[in-house]
Amino acid sequence: MLKNICAGLMSAALLTGGLTTYAGAEPVHVPTLADMSVQVKEPTVQEQRLAQETGKAVASAPVAHVAEQPATATTAAAEVKKAEPAAAEPEKKSLEKKISINLAARSLALFEGTEKIRLYPIGPGTPYTPTPVGYYKIQSKDVNPSWTSPSTGKTIPSGPDCPLGYRWMQIQGNYGIHGTNNPDSIGHYVSNGCIRMHEKDVEALFDLVKIGTPVEITYNRVVVEKLADNTVVYYIYPDGYGWQNLSVDDVNKWLAGYGVANFVSNEEIEKKISASDGEPTYVAKVYPLYVNGEKMKNKAVEQNGVMYLPAIDLADAVHVDLGWNDKTQKLISTLGAADGVDKKDVLYCKLADAKTLFKLDGAVEKNNFVMKFAPDEKKSNLDSREEKVDATQKIDHKVVSVAQQEIGQVKNEKASNKDKTKK
Repeated sequence: MLKNICAGLMSAALLTGGLTTYAGAEPVHVPTLADMSVQVKEPTVQEQRLAQETGKAVASAPVAHVAEQPATATTAAAEVKKAEPAAAEPEKKSLEKKISINLAARSLALFEGTEKIRLYPIGPGTPYTPTPVGYYKIQSKDVNPSWTSPSTGKTIPSGPDCPLGYRWMQIQGNYGIHGTNNPDSIGHYVSNGCIRMHEKDVEALFDLVKIGTPVEITYNRVVVEKLADNTVVYYIYPDGYGWQNLSVDDVNKWLAGYGVANFVSNEEIEKKISASDGEPTYVAKVYPLYVNGEKMKNKAVEQNGVMYLPAIDLADAVHVDLGWNDKTQKLISTLGAADGVDKKDVLYCKLADAKTLFKLDGAVEKNNFVMKFAPDEKKSNLDSREEKVDATQKIDHKVVSVAQQEIGQVKNEKASNKDKTKK
């Protein structure tokens, strides 16, 4: 016997915490018309009698995929106990699957632990009937679902005319993830709140997840990712729902979390926001930085084949005084001088100059950039340089101009006494 399920429409509050929606999305009205209702099988009288004779429990409420339900209460309790041992818990957590849906990107990602293993395009709700954001889980699964029109009450059985396709995964009330008989709608805001997928995609996803799999639905116009080769890439998507205005500062906050905010100019970010095309922008490769076994606050960043290192971090790590000549764009340590780079008021040196400035050399080791003291070089390298440092004076570790500092200044051996005292 089939029963038409029309669960009460859910109401969901727009997330407002953390990076997910820090840009200040406004609350939206949850649609009053759900995408569909699903028909699922309820136990017959014969099945109930058989269950009583065999001693097996029958679910008292209809479910979308009966095979997914535990056979007995005892079995369910046993399964819970199996998941509790502390020794096995870390491994299970690392392999736990999670569905993450970004409505702004119109994409659905499947994660296994922290690794993204699948990425699919979707068709979410229209701006007038938006898909509500929030944290849910797969509540039921159904193969070959039927669809009942909420307006006419007419039922369309599974087949080529069914708008649900051949798979249905309920996430809350009448909202779910399902296939479609209109594949051209994928990639657009088209539904009454459900998540549409290409049939081949939803069938693949259906087999990879189970009842209880977490589902996270967000609306993030800015997406930043770190690829397997440590390259940081970012995307900016259009504001399809009109929920999230973006500023340069907003994007910088996202990039800063990955250590590359200083390597993208504000002008580039402004152009990216203006385009909002969802295309990838590859910024740089980023590595945790270690100096003589100690982890630094900032990271080593490789951009366009050049490795940049945070100069003040290195100076502090090896207890070397460091100054900055803004006019000549040079870093000056008590060991030597070399060209520096000022990226948004943060000083970097190139790897090739780390030996001169700090007597350090380094390389990538197991996805970290590891630096150690380099072998001593000939003194002539220091004696022949054009600029020298007064090693008896301390240079503050901050960005200052030559006109602002007398202590720790570079002194030109050929300059006249008048030039030395002129300010």
